[in-house]
Amino acid sequence: MELNTYFTDFFSNIRLPDEYAEECRKAHESLRERLEGDPKLGPIIVSIFLQGSYRRGTAIRPDHEQRADVDVVLVSKLNKEEYTPDKVFPEFIPFLEKYYKGRYKFQGRSIGINLEHIDLDLVVAAAPSESEWGILQSASVAGNYTLEEEKDWMLRQDWVPISKRPPEVANSEKSPPNNGEWKSEPLYIPDREVKVWEPTHPLAQIQWTRDKNKRCNGHYINVVKAFKWWYRNHKGISKYPKGYLIEHLVGTFCPDGIQSVAEGIARTMEAITIACKDDAMGYRVPHFPDHGVPEHNVFKRISRLEFAQFYNKVAESSKFARQALDSEDVSQSAANWIKLFGEDFPEAPPNDGKGGGPDKGGFTPRTGPSVIGGGRFA
Repeated sequence: MELNTYFTDFFSNIRLPDEYAEECRKAHESLRERLEGDPKLGPIIVSIFLQGSYRRGTAIRPDHEQRADVDVVLVSKLNKEEYTPDKVFPEFIPFLEKYYKGRYKFQGRSIGINLEHIDLDLVVAAAPSESEWGILQSASVAGNYTLEEEKDWMLRQDWVPISKRPPEVANSEKSPPNNGEWKSEPLYIPDREVKVWEPTHPLAQIQWTRDKNKRCNGHYINVVKAFKWWYRNHKGISKYPKGYLIEHLVGTFCPDGIQSVAEGIARTMEAITIACKDDAMGYRVPHFPDHGVPEHNVFKRISRLEFAQFYNKVAESSKFARQALDSEDVSQSAANWIKLFGEDFPEAPPNDGKGGGPDKGGFTPRTGPSVIGGGRFA
């Protein structure tokens, strides 16, 4: 069974709590204001915008041993011909010492800032050309919102968030046509480990996620959240895959046209089991091209053993997902979903054996797709 109301409660349990989300918002906005107001760094900034799972609406609540990750891109005027990757981060040391002393570290492709409950990940990028500055500075890029909040988001300079539209437009159920979008170019970020500027395209990832979510009747984003939560409960000690790697894999195999999150989970697991069997059995890692930068293999950091272990977990779990989806008994269906997601998925009351239990009278299926929303991040 699809158990839409149960999944609604499940997503309420695994989303970032409101007070935690507010702390993330304040941390990001404080970083932005400090950067823009810095006398040395302010003049070289083109734009600062959110990327990552929060922006795409696919974030889940961190567990008790983790902090929430907030990914921030600073698009700079730095000339990558003049600045080698090892010269970029030292430009930020005076700023970091002033505001985040003892809380920052230089990573391979970003600057990590560790706060009490938040990990800020600052990516310093070089704009591809001055012609891109206008779109990068627009509300379409630099606004503080997620794809769950702004479902008609488009990469256009004249696009504005719902909160800033006239009431008659903001309340309209009709979305503007998804055409005439800006053909953005990849940004370039300094990779200190390989000492080169690498292309990256976070805006293409956001666009792809938006389009996939529409093709999945608004369920794709929640399928990703469910998959991330499932893997947290089943991954064991392996480091990879995680985060965006899981999201990208789900995006590759989640069928378009799904009518519920439950259907999306079951069919995605089955598709992975079928498509990746030969690679897993042969201890190979398949190539998954990144959105916007297809020459990048998203799975390049995964070892053959890690992928084989991941595949085995998907194959095993796909059986429970199919049983949960096909079951006509609410209690049995919920029990199988709990095997996948743990105690955060709601239990169903047992069948009373008299025809009045949840398999008969305790559950009323919804008519039509049930789109499960999320909380505001920023």
